[in-house]
Amino acid sequence: MAELVVRPDERFIQEVLANGGADLKKCYQCATCSTVCALSEEDRTFPRRQMLLAQWGLKDLVLSDPALWLCHSCGDCTEQCPRGARPGDVLGALRQQAIQYFAWPKFVARWVNNARAVWTLFLLPVLLFAGLGLWGPETVSEQMEFANEYPVPVLEALFFSVSGLAVLAFAVGLGRFVKALRVQGATAPILPNLVPAIGEIFAHRRFQKCQAEPFRYPGHLLAFWGFLGLGFVGTVIGIGTMGGWLHTPLPLSHPLKVLANLSAAVALVGASILLANRLRNQQLRQRTTYFDWLLVWLLAGAVLTGLLSELLRLAQLKVMYGVYFIHLVLVFALLAYAPYSKLAHAVYRTVALAATRRGTRGGP
Repeated sequence: MAELVVRPDERFIQEVLANGGADLKKCYQCATCSTVCALSEEDRTFPRRQMLLAQWGLKDLVLSDPALWLCHSCGDCTEQCPRGARPGDVLGALRQQAIQYFAWPKFVARWVNNARAVWTLFLLPVLLFAGLGLWGPETVSEQMEFANEYPVPVLEALFFSVSGLAVLAFAVGLGRFVKALRVQGATAPILPNLVPAIGEIFAHRRFQKCQAEPFRYPGHLLAFWGFLGLGFVGTVIGIGTMGGWLHTPLPLSHPLKVLANLSAAVALVGASILLANRLRNQQLRQRTTYFDWLLVWLLAGAVLTGLLSELLRLAQLKVMYGVYFIHLVLVFALLAYAPYSKLAHAVYRTVALAATRRGTRGGP
């Protein structure tokens, strides 16, 4: 009879306990969580299996499980757990650990997810944009414009560089994730299944099945689509500005400007719903970790300062430069730390959905 050797990773267990999974040890494997979960499937159950693996400290096995990403933290299992083990919170802590596990470079992931070092996340962009502001005006005009303080070509080059590094970090992390999926067992062909998986992410259909926290669906959907819209507009304007066929500031009637303001409003409403839901729900507020708060505050802050900067520019108030400076710092942080923040959920979840899609050869 073959021997099974289990080597628990005690440090991993302590990290899960300290980052939102404090009630992990309360679980006694009654399977209530898997039974009440509307997303759990007969041949791919969660969160019971992941709770057991985490209790045993089987780090490599649990963090390579795609079912971690099929969970949407609805809270239904947490609400029904007879032991108060909060399985949804534990899986959230495990996803945070997974992001750090696959991240490149890992030291950045540890830095971004260290609540005590949060102020240092903004030190680099503060110094960068302060330096740009002191560099000298790009142009001089009678109207107060942001280009008078911050050289537009340099700003665009900087943000494209930061975005490129973020994409590279995502690519390496996803490469490690896919490799781990294949080591742990057969998966569905990922590339052919990406399009339907992306469609599911765009529609947020699985969030609609959440019962305990119904506000999660509209909040996440609006924040997601608003962020996508702003990303699209920023990319097009950046390319157009550097190519010389677009000149900022665009008039309010310009289609790209209209889309930008609409996307900002949608993102702000979504982020506000998520923040309000957490702030008014005492239990949810107590369970929310630094990892959860960081992304929502960054998104809400970046959008709010962006809209305020636009209004102040239209009113030609000099305070616009200070608000725009804060906006630049927040946007930098949002993009640069995306592969290590909760924003990475959308990327890893898409790959996990593709890898577990039914009806394809090699799939479950």
